[in-house]
Amino acid sequence: MFEQNDTKTRMNKSELMMEDNIKSFVHGDKIKKDTTIKFILDKYETTLKAEDKVREDTYTIAGRMKISRNMGNAGFLTLQDETGLLQVFVRKNDLGDNFKIFKKFVDIGDILQVSGFPFKTKTGELSLYASEITILTKAYLPLPEKFHGLKDQELKYRKRHLDLITNSDTMATFKARSKTVSTIRRFFEDMEFIEVETPMMNNIPGGANAKPFITHHNALGMDRYMRIAPELYLKKLLVGGFEKVFEIGKNFRNEGIDHTHNPEFTSIEAYIAYKDYIYMMNVIQDLIKNILDNLNLPYLLEYDNQNIDFGGEFKRISFKNSLVEIGNVPFEILENRQEIVDFAKSKGLHIDGNLSKGKMWEELFDEYVEAKLIDPTFIIDYPTEISPLARQNEDNKDITERFELFIAGREIANGFNELNDPVEQYQRFLQQVGTKDDDDEAMHMDKSFVEALMNGMPPAVGVGLGIDRLVMLFTNNTSIKDVILFPAMKEINE
Repeated sequence: MFEQNDTKTRMNKSELMMEDNIKSFVHGDKIKKDTTIKFILDKYETTLKAEDKVREDTYTIAGRMKISRNMGNAGFLTLQDETGLLQVFVRKNDLGDNFKIFKKFVDIGDILQVSGFPFKTKTGELSLYASEITILTKAYLPLPEKFHGLKDQELKYRKRHLDLITNSDTMATFKARSKTVSTIRRFFEDMEFIEVETPMMNNIPGGANAKPFITHHNALGMDRYMRIAPELYLKKLLVGGFEKVFEIGKNFRNEGIDHTHNPEFTSIEAYIAYKDYIYMMNVIQDLIKNILDNLNLPYLLEYDNQNIDFGGEFKRISFKNSLVEIGNVPFEILENRQEIVDFAKSKGLHIDGNLSKGKMWEELFDEYVEAKLIDPTFIIDYPTEISPLARQNEDNKDITERFELFIAGREIANGFNELNDPVEQYQRFLQQVGTKDDDDEAMHMDKSFVEALMNGMPPAVGVGLGIDRLVMLFTNNTSIKDVILFPAMKEINE
């Protein structure tokens, strides 16, 4: 780990600093930082002219040294903190012994504390005229590609700290993510929803069709499942008397990794009693526009070389009609399973003839519709066979009162009127259990949830929204790994 020549050189400098009674890692009252680089930029960038000096205004900043240009008895360095970059001018006549320490011991990547006053150079660049420099942290490893940033995509994911140091766009992405999450939280709190926390380890994986991760609880002597969704617990809270609840947190699904899927991901799930899925679609539409406003983004948003229109009302179309109007699937074949199989075969798509009609429709939707849903579109009224937790439509038992929101060709949110009839829910679970031999994502029987329903759950609607995919849209990133600080990566031997 410490074998690189440059690392040895830097560590030797640290030893020499100790001999000169200079600390390599400073803490406590030696830290005098009193402002940010952004504050100085905002205050002086437009008010100072070339060669203006403000000697009476003294500030102390701290950050990582990114660039150093030494000119004998004077020079410039560039300091970076979380808020930005600022040039610093250093001169021997002003720093005295401090200047000798700077020249002798400081390397690119070290974290420094600099005191001084703002001024503009002859070329008009805002800078800090240094009166004191302190090494706060000695960096033993050099920064990668110091003038170009970290470019290797896989290395960016594996060593996110270096990515953040060298790429300002990455820092901006994760600040936007943080603001998105806080906006979502405030939005629901303003609607008087209560934020709750539910277990991450479950006796039964429930709340979604997905393959779980399995772990073992030593004290209980039993296997547990990392949660795939908090849904069933949140609905138990509705039974208990809460009328508006939400949870923001991680879910875990033991499935494939690609540009829109990571094994652990962040979502919000929200449930409200005495409302329906039409109401919740309006809520989600308002939420997304609220996030755009808080991120100062336009309603006509460019994403992956496409313009996405968030203005006006989001389009709504039934699942069945979307197959015909968007997927160009002939209407007359949709009620005949064999004709669906034959149609798919003629298009080069294999659909298992043993699947239910609803499952076949789902295969057609995935192949011919989803990728075409660029502008925000609510697909509504899903087949009952693929919606095991959703309430059936009273006039048509083949469909449920469910919606999914699609943007840029991918699912963003899933919501529905909640099934609260315990007998029907029990039968739906039985149907799911009966398919587990062929479908390892099918749901388990959850008797505790059925029992909770038997105490009576009020009519309600719930929604789950994928935060990672939403942040991808709002930061114009096409890989989910670019919006997760530490995405899942295969281990390598270094």
